Amino acid sequence: MADTLKGRHVLITAGPTREPIDPVRFISNHSSGQQGYAIAKACAALGAKVTLVAGPTALADPDGLETVHVETALEMLAAVEKALPTDVFIAVAAVADWRPAEAADKKLKLDKGEFTSLALTENPDILKTISHLDEDRPGLVIGFAAETHDVEALAKAKRVRKGCDWIVANDVSGDVMGGAENAVLLVMEDKVEVWERMPKQAVADALARQIAAAL
Repeated sequence: MADTLKGRHVLITAGPTREPIDPVRFISNHSSGQQGYAIAKACAALGAKVTLVAGPTALADPDGLETVHVETALEMLAAVEKALPTDVFIAVAAVADWRPAEAADKKLKLDKGEFTSLALTENPDILKTISHLDEDRPGLVIGFAAETHDVEALAKAKRVRKGCDWIVANDVSGDVMGGAENAVLLVMEDKVEVWERMPKQAVADALARQIAAAL
């Protein structure tokens, strides 16, 4: 069992992105990176070569694999594309959907009226971009869906919309983001598996075994 992903290269994104407004402010979210880091460790434990592209988190770099640190969505996409080709791509990161159209090079001063509105522009969709590659598309592309309601229906629609093979969906209306446990649905083309709430490392281990079986 220890070598069931031996010879495979797995690329994983984890954590949030930070989109700068000025040198001291940014747009981000509550992702801790725990689930993505756990999946990276689980795949490495099964013998895979793992590249982890990580947004800003408080987590230590996992031993035995390559960790690439990024801040923004644009940096994350560039790091992902640089790591290709791989056998598997797992998009766990909570990438900010939007970024400021322009980031100021100095702190914006409220009392001088320099920060009264914020123009936004859409970030690249990393999962969709990799899913639709003509060349270097990984054989297995897995996305994550963080939802607060209608989890299964929204995850099924997202899998089709993004063009990925699987979606791992979780209900983040509680304490999932930043918490130690997760309950997920694994959405595939022909079936949906319900995984009961368990530690995030257990979710990661189960997903790594599922990937090994699929390959």
